[in-house]
Amino acid sequence: MDTLLSRITTNPAQCGGRPCIRGMRVCVRDVLDLLEAGLSYDEVLADLPYLERDDIRAAIAFAAA
Repeated sequence: MDTLLSRITTNPAQCGGRPCIRGMRVCVRDVLDLLEAGLSYDEVLADLPYLERDDIRAAIAFAAA
């Protein structure tokens, strides 16, 4: 679990300080919104090809923490 959560970063100068995936300008909330809209992991990865499957898992784990 800690390994997954290490993929989540925050930087006050990036995305308004919101939690992001691996320092990229992809917010955890953006990933969760796609999942809530009904997209599968594969569809999220197709829309955001620079993400990895563990990034999606990390976003979910972060939200659950």
